[in-house]
Amino acid sequence: MDGYPLLELFWTMLWLFVWVMWFFLLFKVITDVFRDHGMNGWAKAGWLILVLVLPYIGVLIYLIVRGRSMAERDRERAREQQEAFQQYVRQTAAPSASPAEELHKLSALKDKGDITQEEFDRAKQKLLT
Repeated sequence: MDGYPLLELFWTMLWLFVWVMWFFLLFKVITDVFRDHGMNGWAKAGWLILVLVLPYIGVLIYLIVRGRSMAERDRERAREQQEAFQQYVRQTAAPSASPAEELHKLSALKDKGDITQEEFDRAKQKLLT
């Protein structure tokens, strides 16, 4: 236990945490560069070169220069995803057929013998009310 004191263990854990957070921030910046549709290809290439060649300074400069628009793009993307989800729910939950079509399907099931007359009458009553 003398070879690795508790304080050094805490320092190691702290540096490991900082290292993981650094990679998270680096990947966040790189994905933001690719998601920004307002930036042309040369600007994206320039930011990527800066971030990859001088990673600490490049990410710091990117956050200072484009940090606010980065948050706005994240909010816009979240809003678009929410709208797409709501549209999907509306399409999925909406009745797909008119009552006449549903009644026709029920009649076909009854004719094939898949449902009984009582089940047909209950479903028909539910459709018509």
